Amino acid sequence: MIYSVLIVGAIISICPFVYMIMTSLKELGSVIANRFWPWPPFGTEDLQFQNYPDAIAKAGFDKQWGVPLIVRYFANSVIISVGTIMGTLITSILAAYALTHINLPGRNVIFIAILATIMIPNDLTLVPKVVMMYQLGWYNTYLALIVPFLASVFGIFLLRQFFMQIPKDLFDAALIDGSGHLRYLWTIVVPLSRPAIVTIALLNFIASWDSFKWPLLVTRDSSMRVLAVGMQQFQATEGGTNTHQMMAFAAMVVIPVIILYFFTQRYFTEGIARTGIKG
Repeated sequence: MIYSVLIVGAIISICPFVYMIMTSLKELGSVIANRFWPWPPFGTEDLQFQNYPDAIAKAGFDKQWGVPLIVRYFANSVIISVGTIMGTLITSILAAYALTHINLPGRNVIFIAILATIMIPNDLTLVPKVVMMYQLGWYNTYLALIVPFLASVFGIFLLRQFFMQIPKDLFDAALIDGSGHLRYLWTIVVPLSRPAIVTIALLNFIASWDSFKWPLLVTRDSSMRVLAVGMQQFQATEGGTNTHQMMAFAAMVVIPVIILYFFTQRYFTEGIARTGIKG
């Protein structure tokens, strides 16, 4: 019974992606006429792979790099995602290690204070953060898109729970062998915590890749936009009437996330299961 429910849930979950891919391969007339399957054997239409290069061409051109704008959007999203992931992993690993393996005075109070920041709505701090970007001179730069997201409360929490499961005997043995905190962290703790680290990297990648509101507020030029903002601009211009090309644009935005998830889903499942976070 439980497998039947899961199968039904999985089918419902992938329906939007199937609709997006199918629509991106139709002619505009078939989209308007709402033909579900216009291809053989039920129709005479060919698969319209040309919708993808047409969507790239209509998105515009970046004169600074001399490439289509969607390439610039893609490069910006990759730069911001990689920068955010690297920064988040470094800060989360160091903070979680300090909260589990170093006898800091009041470290439990510090951990509770860090967790309490989750209760602050993001929208409440949005305006002060935008003003701060202006005052620092970071507006319309990569710094404004990366630096505010270099720390993750969830990352610290997940890694702390993972680090607490590592036997302290390993640390004592490392001390006897002359190891310090940093060597023990990078040679023993980090390799043992690979599932949790991959989970944090994947979640931060998805958050950065899909980010819309913050890049829209702190960037001005089209060349500094990311894929999510670029898709909204495309929808407001060409995509409003060319639904098939808008779906082609959306497919190009979503496919990298799906590919990354398939390569890391084993670590993601293990990381969530071993820290006891479910649902």
